[in-house]
Amino acid sequence: MINVLIIYTGGTIGMITDPETGALVPFNFEQITDNVPELKRLQYKLTVHSFDPLIDSSNMDPEIWIELAQLIERDYDKFDGFVILHGSDTMAFTASALSFMLEGLSKPVILTGSQLPINGIRTDAKENLITALEIAAEKRKGKARVPEVCIYFDYKLFRGNRSFKYNSAKFEAFRSPNYPVLAEAGVYLKFYRNDILKPIEGDPLIVHTNLDSAIGVLKLFPGITPPVVKAALTAECKAVIMETFGSGNTSTQEWFLDLLKQAIADGKLILDISQCKVGTVELGVYETSKQLKEMGVVSGYDMTFETAVTKTMYLLGSGRSNLEIAELLETDLRGELTKS
Repeated sequence: MINVLIIYTGGTIGMITDPETGALVPFNFEQITDNVPELKRLQYKLTVHSFDPLIDSSNMDPEIWIELAQLIERDYDKFDGFVILHGSDTMAFTASALSFMLEGLSKPVILTGSQLPINGIRTDAKENLITALEIAAEKRKGKARVPEVCIYFDYKLFRGNRSFKYNSAKFEAFRSPNYPVLAEAGVYLKFYRNDILKPIEGDPLIVHTNLDSAIGVLKLFPGITPPVVKAALTAECKAVIMETFGSGNTSTQEWFLDLLKQAIADGKLILDISQCKVGTVELGVYETSKQLKEMGVVSGYDMTFETAVTKTMYLLGSGRSNLEIAELLETDLRGELTKS
């Protein structure tokens, strides 16, 4: 029998509407089959681990990611797959973080949630949960079909570190514009094998739990002033994620470039990602990014903001030198970026 561990962290998917007050309240996920009787037809052995207290995804932080990674490590040999039920607001951050923390992963870790509570008449929760479980259990020639960290939402399976939440009002909450979907749920589950990561045979699971969140963010806009840029670059952090224009372009004003040079001289890493959701950073293609490359700004290529944040946390926590971290930020480690 297929064994799947459901880890319930919180979120709308685990809520039901109180018939008396109309308010959303969490239900006991140990009794999940009472609310989703269709699960009995899957004939899987389901084990549920619920966080106590439950976590609103807006309160998600690296300590919880560490707890999730350790749960998977502890039960890795007992289960064929893992389904994490999570609030959608920060789901892409958690999926991205886990992709880096779970090195050598050869089993599915599927995050899902919903936009409506599980007992709603028009809820998306049941379909998301049932199909996420099917994907976590799916095997081909005795091996997991999707041995990576993914997000399943609204009939589509995305690589976790390629995804972001783009819509809070539709069931189609997530997108992955720079990488194709890994599977689609229609009449049949259709897997796109060529786009799914292939684990190295025999590699053990290595769980990384040292994360360093000493990261700042500098989002550029026309008219940004020197004090604002200086505040971001001189804050007490080890790395700054700089959200730039187009293919990685910034102002070429002398004061701006001087502040960047000084930050790098002071030992800060500066990672350049684009504000555009589609496309990639190409440092040096335009005059407006040529000097960034020359001074040592790191290219984030087509990484999402969520991945840029979590990958940087993971690498800062590894104890490597800035030179090594800069090189690894520009290296595809878990399928998170495509070099042009």
